[in-house]
Amino acid sequence: MLKSNNILGDFWGGTASMLVALPSAIAFGVVVYGSIGGSYISYSAIAGILGVAALGIIIPLLGGTSRLISAPSAPAAAVLSAFVLESVALGIDSSVIFISLMLVALLAGIFQVLFGYVGLGRLIKYIPFPVVSGYLSGVGLYIIASQMPKFLGVPIEWHFLRSLQSPQMWQWQSIVVGFVTMLTMLYGHKILRTIPPVISALTTGLLTYFSLAIFDSSLLQPNNAFVIGELGGSGGMDFFALFVERFRSISLITWDNLMLLIFPALTLATLLSIDTLKTCIVLDSMTHSFHDSNKELIAQGSGNITASLIGGMPGSGTMGPTMINLSSGASSSLSAFVEGVMSIVVFVLLGAFVGWIPVATLAGILIVVGFRMIDKNSARLLRSQKTIFDFFIIISVAITALKVSLIAATGVGLALAAVLYIIQQIGTSIVYRKQDGSEVKSKIVRSEEEESFLSKNSSEFSLYKLHGALFFGTANQLYLALKQDLQHKKYIILDMKRVQSVDLTAAHILLQIKDILHDRGGYLLLSRLPHKLPTGDDVENYFNQVGLLKHLSPIMVFDDLDDAIEWAKERIIKEHTFEKKNETILELSDFEFFKGRNEDTMIEIQNIVEEKSFHKGDIVYKAGDLDGGIFLIRKGSIRIMLPFDDQKSVHLNTLGQGNFFGEFSFLEGSPHYTTSIATTDTHLFMISRNAFKKLSVEHKKASLHFMDALATELATRLREARMELGVEYDV
Repeated sequence: MLKSNNILGDFWGGTASMLVALPSAIAFGVVVYGSIGGSYISYSAIAGILGVAALGIIIPLLGGTSRLISAPSAPAAAVLSAFVLESVALGIDSSVIFISLMLVALLAGIFQVLFGYVGLGRLIKYIPFPVVSGYLSGVGLYIIASQMPKFLGVPIEWHFLRSLQSPQMWQWQSIVVGFVTMLTMLYGHKILRTIPPVISALTTGLLTYFSLAIFDSSLLQPNNAFVIGELGGSGGMDFFALFVERFRSISLITWDNLMLLIFPALTLATLLSIDTLKTCIVLDSMTHSFHDSNKELIAQGSGNITASLIGGMPGSGTMGPTMINLSSGASSSLSAFVEGVMSIVVFVLLGAFVGWIPVATLAGILIVVGFRMIDKNSARLLRSQKTIFDFFIIISVAITALKVSLIAATGVGLALAAVLYIIQQIGTSIVYRKQDGSEVKSKIVRSEEEESFLSKNSSEFSLYKLHGALFFGTANQLYLALKQDLQHKKYIILDMKRVQSVDLTAAHILLQIKDILHDRGGYLLLSRLPHKLPTGDDVENYFNQVGLLKHLSPIMVFDDLDDAIEWAKERIIKEHTFEKKNETILELSDFEFFKGRNEDTMIEIQNIVEEKSFHKGDIVYKAGDLDGGIFLIRKGSIRIMLPFDDQKSVHLNTLGQGNFFGEFSFLEGSPHYTTSIATTDTHLFMISRNAFKKLSVEHKKASLHFMDALATELATRLREARMELGVEYDV
């Protein structure tokens, strides 16, 4: 897992990313453990450092995404600090809160591992953007509010409003250090382009603090209120004793207490997973690579489990350190491992130095981080009515995060996102196109008399082409669209080729439509039911299961739309007792190709023509056959099909008496590209390409007349095909 072809680049990348991740991790530790109160603030920096170490070492060893740097992050700090503040408000003992933090982080890591094993890695990335945006904005505001007391130098247990309302308690030293730190975070990169803003801000904050110490000697006293304080026992807390005591004190947690930790842990696991996978996606786009979401979650969860067990902060894949790692020349997971190891080196060698970091400096860094987490572009969503509800989701989630809790904000966001989806689906018409029966063209070429009759009587049916989701949000919309036709139409055709989902409510509405038609002696015709929806479901099987397609029910199912149209037209013909003329077998002289030819020429033509007969269902020719012949229909009808590689075929048209087919093979001398099937007992004339060539030598005028008639008919067919395409695609 740690193989590298660029050890030097990975070393510098890991070291640089550690320098960026560590100050933020310490700050996040202060946010969480400092909120407990008492002497826990001296432990807070250790928690941040241990979190960096555990995540940095464990995740790359378990196959985490190459070059991804994981460390304690803002979502972790926000969720855990909210948990601490709520626990403090309830009067829970500080030692119990301390142990509970470990258990929440432990459970979150376990949840992440489970997410990876069950394959949720791909799904977590698709949580709606307004929910993520609102939550991160809420987290940003929450961080700003929680850091304001530290920035102003008032007691850290004070809340945001109380801090602002008590200017007499503000400490000018703290404000100056925090303000300079914030300015450096915001604008330092414009001057110190090669130094990460967090490093320059931390350095500037320290320099400002010790500059102020020249005028205020109390700032040089160890463990004063303005600094983190010495790490370990000398700061008022024995780290190793506390580490052992944590496990001895687990007995203080009852089963009921543990149940209360499940939801915060699940929220934390989800947010850390989203934060990680979002960073992985950005990393993929920059390195032209592809991460394994599920494998990454297993590694992240394992890292957070380890961090919780050794007393560190949980975390996620972080954008800033990852970008620093990439730009510093890292090329493998070894860089993340180096980052973890180097954080331990800093802990051991520079622990005393870390204790002198001003609390206001960390607060200033976090206030800027919180400000940058707020989605300031969301205000643009107010410009359009289509996006106002998205803005409402973002604001609602952010307000819930501030006023109630970060945990509740997640549920509110997901609920509102679901409502938004339903509203959008309801606002989209389920009817893609509606056509009256008189407007629907058939692929069966009928006689002029039949076509004239059907054009006058086809208003008894309508065709509705549906698209999108047919579910409880759009089912009633479909009923309202059909309501007027249901009062006087006998046949309703629903083409469902573009339908993407169906639910029980939609099936119930179709049952109602069928019953209404049945009362008038009509039928509901369903065509092209999807056999494989995006969900993998088969619509026809589903309709069978819910009882829609019962035996002898006034509902018909057709695989081909043209079959449904023809079924309706044939019913209309029969119901109106339209008498079809009995077909008589045509002779050569009855075809337009040969009209006006003299008797001698007709005898010559008769000599090159072959007579063929086929029963219903017989194949005249298959696609790929090379007979070079054109066929004239003397009696019966032929169905022309266009086959595809997946053994499915498209019905092009059905030709009746007096028509012809096979013309392309005849004209080009190429194999047939379609398959022709007799739909009734059929009699044909066949003229081969070679025989016609011989005829054209001796009877040029007759052959010219034949080709002219053929070209005229083909031009007519092409014009009709163009008109059909225009209707289909709204040209």
